[in-house]
Amino acid sequence: MGVSSVEADSTSVVASAEDLRLVEALCGGDESAFAGLVDKYHVSMLRVALMFVPDRAAAEEAVQDAWVGVLRGLRRFEGRSSLRTWIFRILTNTAKTRGQKEDRSVPFSALEAELSANDPAVDPDRFNPADAPRDPHHWKSFPEDWDEIPEERVLARETLAAIRAAIDALPPHQREVIALRDVDGWSSQEVCNVLGISETNQRVLLHRARSKVRRALERYFDEE
Repeated sequence: MGVSSVEADSTSVVASAEDLRLVEALCGGDESAFAGLVDKYHVSMLRVALMFVPDRAAAEEAVQDAWVGVLRGLRRFEGRSSLRTWIFRILTNTAKTRGQKEDRSVPFSALEAELSANDPAVDPDRFNPADAPRDPHHWKSFPEDWDEIPEERVLARETLAAIRAAIDALPPHQREVIALRDVDGWSSQEVCNVLGISETNQRVLLHRARSKVRRALERYFDEE
């Protein structure tokens, strides 16, 4: 897919004035502006690339190819999408192409499997069984009220490491959606545009991911 087509796919979030100033600087050969852009997005780009290729080496190559595509296409950037969305759409197209060339791409069926999986939002063990003598299917164990946990404990380095580990353990599409939404601060619209998924699918993946991370954190706090 060409650069202009990539931009046309993401028309819902237009470029900001800051985006346009940055593009102008990049077109003028501002090396520090480009270095800052790479520093800002490299880690996130690697994560996204790993959704379409099977290993880190292939993801690194896809990211490098995407940056080449960005530099070549900058003068054709028209601002009909945010610069971030435009860059990441180039990346996803590049990563998909690389995976298909190597015949090692992550199959789309992986997304279908994640969406069709019977992942309860709440651990079934928290509810009474259907044959319970009293209150079948009712709460047996309520989720912990985290308002009672001191803020310094929630924000401690060990807790943040536990959150990172819980996210890393998620299935790939759930992992990427929650990382883009809750770690990188993307909007649902941006995530849908970049990953090429529907709003409904994005919402399901995010809900399941957040539920699993919450369960992992509850276990972490209980163990402490």
